[in-house]
Amino acid sequence: MSKKKIHKTSVGGQALIEGVMMQGPKGVATAVRQSDGNIVVKHHEVKHIRDKYKFLGLPVIRGIVNFIESMILGYKMLMYSAEASGMEDMEDAEMNKFEKWLTDKLGDKFMDIMMGIATILGFALAFVIFFYLPVLAFNKLNAFADGSLTPWQGTIEGVIKIVIFVVYIALVSRMKDIKRTFMYHGAEHKSIACYEAGLDLTVENVKKCTRFHPRCGTSFIFVMLIFSIVISTVLSKIFPSVAEIRVLWMFLKLAFLPFVMGVGYEFIKYAGRHDNLFVKILSAPGLWMQRLTTREPDDEIIEVGIESLKAVITDNPEDDEIK
Repeated sequence: MSKKKIHKTSVGGQALIEGVMMQGPKGVATAVRQSDGNIVVKHHEVKHIRDKYKFLGLPVIRGIVNFIESMILGYKMLMYSAEASGMEDMEDAEMNKFEKWLTDKLGDKFMDIMMGIATILGFALAFVIFFYLPVLAFNKLNAFADGSLTPWQGTIEGVIKIVIFVVYIALVSRMKDIKRTFMYHGAEHKSIACYEAGLDLTVENVKKCTRFHPRCGTSFIFVMLIFSIVISTVLSKIFPSVAEIRVLWMFLKLAFLPFVMGVGYEFIKYAGRHDNLFVKILSAPGLWMQRLTTREPDDEIIEVGIESLKAVITDNPEDDEIK
């Protein structure tokens, strides 16, 4: 087993349906395990809007842009992995008569329309769960406490958000299909950790590495939740009259959400380059949550993670280091 220089990289990825997507110096690539057992590796052409408009690459702003682009890219790669893995063929076989009729009428647009509807419903559900419910819960608690909790509105709402998020992930992680996706998530992390440790990318080496990584999307969400508590607390002090009106208060927090995304992104980049006490404290909750959002992968899943990583790294590790 040969060992190379230990380094921090900017390589990151995402778990897919029976696969892993990676982004690195050589672009974006996916590795997907097909139903016949073969691994298909494909490079994808991705254009970043910040490359065209340089001001979108400024600190904080780039975090907002990156989040939006990541959502779009993640959706496209999930759709690709469903097709490449053969899942779409299985779904076609299980369609009922009404679904088959819609497919015949709408053709290839059927899945796009269904996913569009699912996306809209997903955002609506997220708004209800993470914006409406915390405000509603706080108002109930505050009324029960005769208004004594008002000075702590932002903090309490933030804590309620975190509790909802943890419970939601804990419940979802028990689903069979999600467990397997979380195994691919673990393979993604372990492969990157192996590469950053300077070890050769073999199944045996990857198995020994940690499945927890500070630049994970789970950590990003948790950092956003922590920062949102701070910002909401400040806003409730500056605009106490607005905080008393439920609808205005929710939209005020929505207006500051892009700023929270931007700050959270900057911290995640900082955490990828540093390992000091400040980083360890703020990263700890996200790393703990990865115990739920990642699972230990088996050898076949690790192979997929390795292939996706190999497709985006160069022969010179310094090209992959975080700048």
